[in-house]
Amino acid sequence: MELTAPIIAELGGLLLAAAGAGWVARRAGLPAVIGYLVVGVAVSPFTPGFVADREQLHVLADIGVILLLFEVGIEIDVMRLRREQRGLFIAAPLQTLLTTAVGAGAALAVGLTMTAAILVGLCVALSSSVVIVNITRSSRRTTDRATEHGLLGWSVLQDLTGVLVAAGVIAAIGASSRSPLATLAGIGAFVAIAIATAWILPRLLRLLASDHDLFLIVSVASGLTIAGVGAVAFGVPMALAAFVAGLTISESHAAEEARRRLLPFRDLFAVLFFVSIGSLIDPHELGRGIGWLAWLLAVLVAGKLLVTYLLARLTRLAGRPLQMAVGLAQIGEFSFVLASVGLAAGVIERPLYAAMLTAVAITIAVSTIAVRYVGPRRGLQVTAG
Repeated sequence: MELTAPIIAELGGLLLAAAGAGWVARRAGLPAVIGYLVVGVAVSPFTPGFVADREQLHVLADIGVILLLFEVGIEIDVMRLRREQRGLFIAAPLQTLLTTAVGAGAALAVGLTMTAAILVGLCVALSSSVVIVNITRSSRRTTDRATEHGLLGWSVLQDLTGVLVAAGVIAAIGASSRSPLATLAGIGAFVAIAIATAWILPRLLRLLASDHDLFLIVSVASGLTIAGVGAVAFGVPMALAAFVAGLTISESHAAEEARRRLLPFRDLFAVLFFVSIGSLIDPHELGRGIGWLAWLLAVLVAGKLLVTYLLARLTRLAGRPLQMAVGLAQIGEFSFVLASVGLAAGVIERPLYAAMLTAVAITIAVSTIAVRYVGPRRGLQVTAG
């Protein structure tokens, strides 16, 4: 017991610090996530003072991301999304590919290798599902229902497209023992398991409806297990696997009850995700990569924000095109994985890696603030065609 006491004390201190920083940020009219990012920078090994246990922090942050995407999967109605936002199934994958191509072209122009260029382009192309969820849940949001569904669906389709492209990139740099064909087979096998789960899990939860403790345990355990199995056995990113796990019960009568009981756990652990982001930023390496940071932000605006806006208008999505584009204009958690793989394989250097992490923090902060102010203006509402 005494051996774990420092870990528990550290975790409690981090959550209290995050709560205080989030409160200050909100009183200043900013999203609470900015306060969480600041706490992460303060407890990182790259700044003076207390240093948090990063391994423990990352594990808890992963749990938060899994529960968050599991809950989103429960809420999303895929069939309704397909009926009302049919253009989304064209726009989101196309945006991912176009942004990757624009980013890769810009990277080649500044001297990166082809493999590194595609990797960086894909990192810019993918948004943060965690941030998207927080945008659509914020008490200060100005998004309407159609825009929120569009943001969530777009983010999920980005991840699906990104997984397929990433499989080829990771195989090309030799950072994975899986071939692209094996990766596709693994995704197929995972889908088969998800279909079986969609038949079994709702029936099990229905049986446990009167046992509140068991209902909660099975709900949380299912999300964690499917996400872990998807990542370990089939090479599916945990966030994406968790979303699919939520989809397996989204059409059942137990879905709303499961979502309601998951909310407190989701919010608690999701805070640590943003603290974890801040703890990764190395100011020294960032000083060497400040030019890369400016370049990444320019690529994101030209190759992602503008492309997303144009595609949202061209496909006549329900919702506000500019608000969707701004809400998606940040770099996501899956990009962390890709950037870390590239760093480990020697494809990208540390200054570029530090710049990418900083770009994540900056774009999250700017996106979550700016998305509030671009929606309510007249003339931006586009109805479904």
